[in-house]
Amino acid sequence: MPLGRELPQLLKQRLFHKGRKFDFEVNRLRLPNKSEGEWECIRHPGGALAIPITAEGKLVLVRQYRFAVQGRLLEFPAGTVESTEDPLETIQREIAEETGYSAQKWDKIGEFFLAPGYSDEIIYAFLARDLEKLDTLPERDEDEDLETVLLTPEEMETAILEGELVDAKSISSFFLARSFLL
Repeated sequence: MPLGRELPQLLKQRLFHKGRKFDFEVNRLRLPNKSEGEWECIRHPGGALAIPITAEGKLVLVRQYRFAVQGRLLEFPAGTVESTEDPLETIQREIAEETGYSAQKWDKIGEFFLAPGYSDEIIYAFLARDLEKLDTLPERDEDEDLETVLLTPEEMETAILEGELVDAKSISSFFLARSFLL
């Protein structure tokens, strides 16, 4: 097999942390060129994200506090895929909890790795249409601090281009959905 096509050989795998949302491991590998090294990896069950669109064409986002960046980020609603759910079930639950909306029409628009240099987390992106405002907001996770924000697609694009705090999964999903939005 030509160099570059052969996969590295796993020599040793160590789990350093088993967490609520992800695990952290260090792997010792032998590369096809016979050199050895260690690679750290975050193992994550994946996430689901919705781009909710109101009947007026507004995008429903949340401004959410994120400890790692010590600030509030503008994001589409999203959540970690639980072991008992498929990604669509996850995002149907999350959109209600985070925004107070439910959607009657769901279209999968893509999936992508969030940060493959150090994590296997995959994001499943959906378009959520035919929204209905819920009479009562479902109970949110106790560790969530967020507010709902409505933007036009043009306002969202401006927020991205002007560097407003918008996360990568939301930017990527917005561009996957552009053909549906414009």
